[in-house]
Amino acid sequence: MASDIEQFASSMSLDVFKKAKDLKKRILFTLVALIVCRLGTYVPLPGINPGVISEFLHQNSTGIMGFLDMFSGGAVGRMTMFSLGIVPYISASIIMQLMTSVFPQFEALKKEGEAGRKKIGLYTRYGAIMMAAIQAFGVAAGLEHLSGQSGPAVTIPGWFFRLMTVLTLTGSTMFLVWVGDQITSRGLGNGTSMIIYAGIVANLPSAVFRTFELGRQQAISLPVLFLVLLGIVGVIYYVVFMERAQRRVPIQHPKRQVSVNMPAVAQSTHLPMKLNSSGVIPPIFASSLLLFPATIVAFVNVSEDSWLRIFSNIFARDQLLYILFFTGLIIFFAFFYTALMFNPEETAENLRKAGNYIPGIRPGKQTADYIDYMLTRLTSVGAIYLASICVIPEFIVTKLSLPFYIGGTSILIVVSVTIDTISQVQSHLVAHQYEGLIRKSKMKGRF
Repeated sequence: MASDIEQFASSMSLDVFKKAKDLKKRILFTLVALIVCRLGTYVPLPGINPGVISEFLHQNSTGIMGFLDMFSGGAVGRMTMFSLGIVPYISASIIMQLMTSVFPQFEALKKEGEAGRKKIGLYTRYGAIMMAAIQAFGVAAGLEHLSGQSGPAVTIPGWFFRLMTVLTLTGSTMFLVWVGDQITSRGLGNGTSMIIYAGIVANLPSAVFRTFELGRQQAISLPVLFLVLLGIVGVIYYVVFMERAQRRVPIQHPKRQVSVNMPAVAQSTHLPMKLNSSGVIPPIFASSLLLFPATIVAFVNVSEDSWLRIFSNIFARDQLLYILFFTGLIIFFAFFYTALMFNPEETAENLRKAGNYIPGIRPGKQTADYIDYMLTRLTSVGAIYLASICVIPEFIVTKLSLPFYIGGTSILIVVSVTIDTISQVQSHLVAHQYEGLIRKSKMKGRF
């Protein structure tokens, strides 16, 4: 059966695709939902001067503003209603996952099944509302202190503007959360990832155009431009190879009696352990922490000799300390988030309850130790992979003043989400193919 599935997935025909009506509906729904999200990135906040915002982002494109603009699909640069994007919900989800590992009450909810997951999801949304409101108030306060050559960024500052901004940005974030849930249940892929993916992909053509424009203006030489394009292709291949890499730990099932005249047969399968279990969370957290001081300096007028500006200059994106700390934080968050998501003791206990075991390893503590050993080795390689894919391209992008959208983090997100989406499409097509085979076999059985 496995060989049949692989053969079908590799030779998908257009005729089979046309027959998969459910898959077509899911793709169409996903496209419509993403179009709605993109339209929201062009609706500006009321009471602001877009020219000042654009000028400010151009001056601070290498800081966290450029990072947030990438995740919002360009909404921050236009200061639209979707400027916060889905980031508050992602932060709330990570905090809730941390709480389920620290507090026994939340851990008990996690073990209650579907009802517990619904409660955790509800608490996550409450946390997203709180974080979005705090961030929206900070955005409103920062905009009131912002001015450019064409005047202040806010036409009529005051508490009414702050309240209106908080309500607009918070409501828009929760709308994106709802759209993401709809994509997950009725569309293709993970809704949250698809929204971020759509924002990055929508700005990739303009980023590529600006890169070629730098070559035309001789800001970078043609050999360097060729090497950059060749490096992007190499990075994509590297990400695909590493994201699909996994360690398959063999699992032995207990013997089962197939029939009276046949002896009991032991079945075997495997426990897949990905090389990169933490995904794109480590570089996102590391970038946010290191670029946060630069954002405060950009919004607030501080003197040249203040400790905040000195700290910001030392940890600029092209400085050695930034590269070292960025690498260290990525490795730290890779281990931290993997430990949060994968519990060797819980996995070993589930295997023991099901009567399964790893050949040559005793069930219980030895199994948990073995899984933890394998997980540590895999995470070590995965953390080095994440650091290399994020640090080296980001350093080159900063040195050559290339657009943020062709950096390592954006390529990592785009390629990872694309791989997951293609896997889901193949799963739907395989399921549709076997449903058709089952229907044909039932029809033949009647005759």
